[in-house]
Amino acid sequence: MAAENEPLGPGRQTVLVRNAESDRRGPYIVVGLGNPGLEYLWTPHNAGFMAIDRIAEQEGVVVQNRRCRALTATCHLAGRKVILAKPETYMNLSGAAVAALVREFEADPMQDLLVIYDELDLTLGKLKIRERGSPAGHNGARSVTAALGTQEWLRLRIGVGPNLPPEAIAAGGKRPGRDYLLSPMRKTDLAVLDEVLDRTATAVRRILEADPATAMNEFNRKDREQGSETRD
Repeated sequence: MAAENEPLGPGRQTVLVRNAESDRRGPYIVVGLGNPGLEYLWTPHNAGFMAIDRIAEQEGVVVQNRRCRALTATCHLAGRKVILAKPETYMNLSGAAVAALVREFEADPMQDLLVIYDELDLTLGKLKIRERGSPAGHNGARSVTAALGTQEWLRLRIGVGPNLPPEAIAAGGKRPGRDYLLSPMRKTDLAVLDEVLDRTATAVRRILEADPATAMNEFNRKDREQGSETRD
């Protein structure tokens, strides 16, 4: 420990400033989107729920407290208090729970909120972080944007789309829809998703340790290098 009057080095000054800022700010909110109920537990549309459960498992907490129309747990990541949440409103009304959490904790959606959800336009095994943008065809993301009144919120999208062979794409192969998203995943697909959930948890910590831009540069670049194709 440094002596009482010993000057602090640049590194320690940075840590103290960051901790002081964290203490003054409210908690960071991480919401995973999905559908409650055992029938949806292992479906692609519940990738957001699975991500929240993975973070909670790693942090030794259980997402079971009911508040703001969601199941929640509290932990600390990168020195900041974090609220983990899984809305109980079903996917299409996810925004009601997200907006309630933002109001409850007086959070700034641009600075203090991360929403994690599944993305058909990303193949299974990929993830992508974005700071803003259109919800496109995702009903949960559309609900969040409508409830918050802005597209300016951070999102981490977990790929759940099948990796169609080139010949299928050339033949005009259609991407799957509702039935695919709400059907239980195969064991082989769950094994792929399992690794992505660990990367998702790491990405969330990186966002809090540094900033979204740093995490985007690191994790989005990895997927580009691995040949991920996506439509924004």
